[in-house]
Amino acid sequence: MTSAPSSRADSPADEGPAPAAGPADPVDPVDSLILHSADNGVSWLTLNRPDAMNALTWEQRERLIGRLADASADPDVRAVVITATGKGFCAGADLRGPPPAGGTDGGGARVAGDVARMIRNGAQRFIAAVLDCEKPVIAAVNGTAAGIGAHLAFACDLVLAAESARFIEVFARRGLVPDGGGAYLLPRLIGPQRAKELMFFGDAVPAAEAARLGLVNRVVPDGELAKTAREWAERLAAGPTRALALTKALVNASLDTDRGTAFAAEATAQELTMTTADAQEGVASFVERRRPTYRGR
Repeated sequence: MTSAPSSRADSPADEGPAPAAGPADPVDPVDSLILHSADNGVSWLTLNRPDAMNALTWEQRERLIGRLADASADPDVRAVVITATGKGFCAGADLRGPPPAGGTDGGGARVAGDVARMIRNGAQRFIAAVLDCEKPVIAAVNGTAAGIGAHLAFACDLVLAAESARFIEVFARRGLVPDGGGAYLLPRLIGPQRAKELMFFGDAVPAAEAARLGLVNRVVPDGELAKTAREWAERLAAGPTRALALTKALVNASLDTDRGTAFAAEATAQELTMTTADAQEGVASFVERRRPTYRGR
């Protein structure tokens, strides 16, 4: 069970009007709740339930997992940005509505083991999709990020926060332990003592304090968040994509392995990187004293 649901009950009004479509052109309503666009090698994923502070429904979570998998597999996608509309980034998981029949969260009367299975197949699988995405992922946090919404941001490779953003570990307020990888992510980012402080008290952490702690890379004025996210994403998209993917994997694995294992993984990653066209371009551009042109291959 993840963070507190939004204060509003789910209703068609919360989701906004569905796009018009003819009988031969059906539109998935989730498309209006997770907006997607691609531009200059960047895949933009935008949570769009502003009336519910972008609390995640089961369907939205599954769509995001799918979009991240698509980004990994698409050579034309070279960076990902996750952001949101309205005043909230993500108020957590909205668990009040049951998942579709046959969904990974199960259904019916709850028995021992159901909650653990729901967490594994739901919140943990969601955060793993961000960590395992083969492209750099930027969180552009436009407002409150609570519970699984905070962990979504912390799982991203880079975190930009608007000045009005804040981060809240709400679980203890509800008598719950952090899920969605919180007890895994936070100690690695800010150390065990600071992580416990945030998780025990559940206090809201303003963007500036989050940056001081090391949870956020940079805080920008609210009006400059989208511009800065685009600049960062397009800079990443112009980089050596496979090298960045392997660098991400090395860093993510380094905190769970001993030095020998980490060094072996590094050597293997470099062996793989050296076979890419981008590595050859990087060496050639150095020799020729020019700026490299990377193609993500």
